[in-house]
Amino acid sequence: MAGAVQPGLTGEPDAATPAHTPPSPVARHWALAVIVLGTFVIFFDQVTFGMLAERIKHDFGLTDSQLGFLAGPAGVIAFFFVGIPLARLADVFPRKLVLAAGSLAIGTVIAAGGLAQNLAQFVAARVFLAASGSAHAPASYSLLADAFPPRRLTRAFALLQFGFIGGTTLGPLIGGRLVMQSRGWSTHLGPLHMFGWQWILIGCGAAAMVVGLLFLTVREPDRAAALQRGGVHDGLAAMLGWQAIVALAERPRLFVPLFGALALSALDVFGLQFWRTPFLIRTYGWNEGQIGAAMGLAVLVGSLTGLALGTVLVEALARRYADANVRAAAICFAGTTVAAVLSPLMPRAEWSLALMGVGVAFGLAGAVPQNAAVQRVIPPAMRAQVTAIYLFMFTFFGAMGSFVVGVVQDRVVGDPHRLWLTLVICAATLLPAATLLMVLAIKPYREEIERLERTAS
Repeated sequence: MAGAVQPGLTGEPDAATPAHTPPSPVARHWALAVIVLGTFVIFFDQVTFGMLAERIKHDFGLTDSQLGFLAGPAGVIAFFFVGIPLARLADVFPRKLVLAAGSLAIGTVIAAGGLAQNLAQFVAARVFLAASGSAHAPASYSLLADAFPPRRLTRAFALLQFGFIGGTTLGPLIGGRLVMQSRGWSTHLGPLHMFGWQWILIGCGAAAMVVGLLFLTVREPDRAAALQRGGVHDGLAAMLGWQAIVALAERPRLFVPLFGALALSALDVFGLQFWRTPFLIRTYGWNEGQIGAAMGLAVLVGSLTGLALGTVLVEALARRYADANVRAAAICFAGTTVAAVLSPLMPRAEWSLALMGVGVAFGLAGAVPQNAAVQRVIPPAMRAQVTAIYLFMFTFFGAMGSFVVGVVQDRVVGDPHRLWLTLVICAATLLPAATLLMVLAIKPYREEIERLERTAS
């Protein structure tokens, strides 16, 4: 309720919470490995779907706005209504079961897209994609936070990024080759006409289902915070995350800029991610095979550089600043802004891809401290709910990014061969505003950390 102090909000232990014993090193690292694999499949599908963009547009006769809608908003319509309630399940039920069910649902939805015969059926299949995966990140973060000792948690979150790295590097590399090979895979499956690229989606769906079964082998760790009284029967307000929203509203100077920066950056970053392949095809005349090989290398180098850069930057800032996590994220946001604006302006595809890699490096370097910052200041008893709200901004606005780019392309720029200009306009509008919001979060974050440390002592 408003004005009340939730257990864990001040950093004080809840008297009802039993002693917390992390699982064995083997058990917690196996849990991390399966979560990384599940994250890999999610991002592999996202990137591969982007590689299919021009084929989908051609085979279904879509405009850029329709293509952007299919890639983004179509996948988050259901998430808008049920994302946070589903994430609430991670605060109530065994998280490994939540993760298993989510992966099985994701696989089913992806595979259903491989059977679609027109745009309406494709939208109907993709509409539940984000909702199916809405509990993945909250349940993963919550499970890892209880599986790893506090001193090793940041490292676990850093290793978790390898799921993202693998998906975003192998996605273009393998996806590009599969797209080129799939030209000869068109066939009829009973009454269904199957475009060659649809078999790729069916394969991605099958992989997600296998991961869902692997989650059943994970050991569920004890919770550091007691489950909220009443569990799933707390009522509609709890299921909608109202308690978490109230807790966040108590500190608007901290959480509004943190969440706002994430939303604006996700609009551009995910919009750019989906439109990379169409941009390179239309601007430089490359095909998906060329793009996949070059983009995979650029993203791999950028991702590995970003992990190292993020770690070094945070550790260096932590020697002087209590707000090192948010300060590092703000610096990385600025770097991403510069790279995103300059990349579409390059005269050669290789130079553009190199700057994309720089943008990936700064983006990933900022992701680890940004996630760690949020986990540090949210109430442990409602960690999954607050994380779900935070990631709702990331998922919803990220999904809207592809649609925003498509609308700007159709309504403002108009010429399909000037997609580069659309990307520049979006980056130059959204990312500086996101950077400013992250800068505004530095002081309130520092004050919150200092308050928590005083309370703990």
